Amino acid sequence: MADPAPSPRLVLASGSPRRRELLATLGLHPEVRPSNVDETRRLGESPDGYVTRLAALKAGFAVGSGEAALGADTVVVLGDDILGKPTDESDAVAMLTRLSGGTHRVFTAQAVVARDPGGAFTHRLGALSTTEVTFRQLSAAEVEAYVATGEPMDKAGAYGIQGGAGGFVDRIDGRRDTVIGLDLQWTRRLLAGVGIDPADPDPPGSGAATTDRGATRSA
Repeated sequence: MADPAPSPRLVLASGSPRRRELLATLGLHPEVRPSNVDETRRLGESPDGYVTRLAALKAGFAVGSGEAALGADTVVVLGDDILGKPTDESDAVAMLTRLSGGTHRVFTAQAVVARDPGGAFTHRLGALSTTEVTFRQLSAAEVEAYVATGEPMDKAGAYGIQGGAGGFVDRIDGRRDTVIGLDLQWTRRLLAGVGIDPADPDPPGSGAATTDRGATRSA
């Protein structure tokens, strides 16, 4: 009887420290290999289509022979507008002022692309998750003080829910980890699909949110 095929080496196609920290909760410590892809949004492209396309591009760019690459992209959406990372402090203040007192959506797309030891592509899997976040009304002083910490500058929508902006949140409908950068329930399912079996991020009795708004797909 032939030995089972070895699990592929895991690569994270992102330089995000938040995603590395989330993967560590699954017992995973992948090689970090950020993908330098063109992130220009196509004319008429929907927010969910945009993040889904970028996640797949990043994973496909990073994966090597005998590897599985995890790519991800997260955007904050207010109305029809995508709020990416702020260009400067004034932009961060403007974004947070727009988010104050209202509800916005956070889309996180994930893609796992695998290649066998010979270099042939074997799997292309993906998932999309959405969480709605409602901010309480923020004062101008609160916004300016938060921006002055520098924390918003490398984050979509100019805030980190796991950091100082956690106190801005009035309500979350969906998974909190989606807002941070990975829906770990989907991460676990996608990786299991290529032979990597990480720990359960929400073990029985943990009380963690488990709202899923996505579907895996393969090609």
